[in-house]
Amino acid sequence: MTRTRTTAYLLLTVTSLFWAGNMVMSRGLRADLPPVALAFWRWVVAFACVLPLALPHLRSQWPALRAAWKRVLFLGVFGVGCYNTFSYVAVQYTTATSATLLNSFIPVATIALAFLFLGKRLSRMEALGVLISLLGVLMLISRGSAEVLFGFTLNTGDVWMLVAVLSWSIYTVGLQWRPQGVHPMLLLAAFIVVGLAVMAPMYLWELSSGATIHLNMGSVAGVLYAGVVAAFLGFVCFNAGVAVVGPSIGSLFIHLQPVFASILSALILGEAPQWYHYAGMSLVFGGIIATMWRGTITRRAPHVGTAAR
Repeated sequence: MTRTRTTAYLLLTVTSLFWAGNMVMSRGLRADLPPVALAFWRWVVAFACVLPLALPHLRSQWPALRAAWKRVLFLGVFGVGCYNTFSYVAVQYTTATSATLLNSFIPVATIALAFLFLGKRLSRMEALGVLISLLGVLMLISRGSAEVLFGFTLNTGDVWMLVAVLSWSIYTVGLQWRPQGVHPMLLLAAFIVVGLAVMAPMYLWELSSGATIHLNMGSVAGVLYAGVVAAFLGFVCFNAGVAVVGPSIGSLFIHLQPVFASILSALILGEAPQWYHYAGMSLVFGGIIATMWRGTITRRAPHVGTAAR
């Protein structure tokens, strides 16, 4: 395994940790943080973090950015404007269990879109790794009970989460067409500007309905975490990881979110891990390792070229 790919896997793992914390936070503070307000101010904070790193590249790379405005608009709408907004709306109406279960189908949706639009296929070992990892997620969400799993039904929040899943899958696959020659910080800043423009009318509508942020230490800390850690650092790590390993493998690391969510719940909420937590985590890690191992063998084979991703 090359050092570059090892770094990419580490970045994707850290991303899932950041985003698992974001899911726990948004659910726990839903009474103080309306969904669109949280999404909007999260990205305002992230933009403040990105801007000093993006501005030095603006003048020299503006022609390349302007030439790719359609792709920037596309990625900004789906990656920044839609996914987090819809997922925050979802947890207002559905349980964290349901939201996490549906969110775990992002790798499946991404693999399907990557096949349809990029012609990318998984090897047998990679497909097996995805399946094993997904089984681990189902084990965690269902708490080891088939009755809980098969008793799952969709409600309004679940539908919002499905739309969020589709949005993120589109963004992940769309990263393959991100404009070249544009610094990652400048590109992320452009995505955020587009996303904020998409969210602005939704935020105004939410304010007109009377939903406002209840200012306290918890809500302020939640917005800062969402903006600095989940949005800024999370997107930087995710984009860098996907640029190396591609959308299908990159999205597989989404399965680590319920693993980290279980660990965070135990540490923060004092929820003692059960047998199904350990079983599910083992399956998730086993599936990801199987996928990584297959990729390593393939790249070591002398007769196989490295495909551009």
